[in-house]
Amino acid sequence: MSRRHRATKRKITPDARYNSPLVAHLVNVVMKDGKKNTAQRIVYGAFEKVSEKLDKGNPVDLLLGAMENTRPRLEVKSRRVGGATYQVPVEISFERQESVALRWLVAAANNRKAMPMRDALAAEIVDAYNNTGVVVKKKDDTHRMAQANRAFAHLRW
Repeated sequence: MSRRHRATKRKITPDARYNSPLVAHLVNVVMKDGKKNTAQRIVYGAFEKVSEKLDKGNPVDLLLGAMENTRPRLEVKSRRVGGATYQVPVEISFERQESVALRWLVAAANNRKAMPMRDALAAEIVDAYNNTGVVVKKKDDTHRMAQANRAFAHLRW
């Protein structure tokens, strides 16, 4: 990591079909080995399944609702003070909340075996929208860890 300059944030161009930067970010998280076309097919197929399952219309709005239920507000970071390592709760920025939630969503879909990725991603989005499932549990666990360690909040930097 360079100490000279702060890394500049790159603007994510919105995706072609839904014109949404969030969907483009999801495509980039799903993508492996630079295969963007395959990742787009997976995400768009998952969106079709989600809109079939929930019958609520725009899948981007459903993804936004799912993201609202899965974005962590706090996390713990390790901080070394005088030979001891403390887990210090830290509030995180909106960009990190979004990227962590998308990463968790895709990882949970990957862990669903015996089904295609588009079906697994659709199921995870539906579960997150309904405030159930693996990703929401992971968010709650992260918040619980931060609450348990709030005594060390004064060690924040």
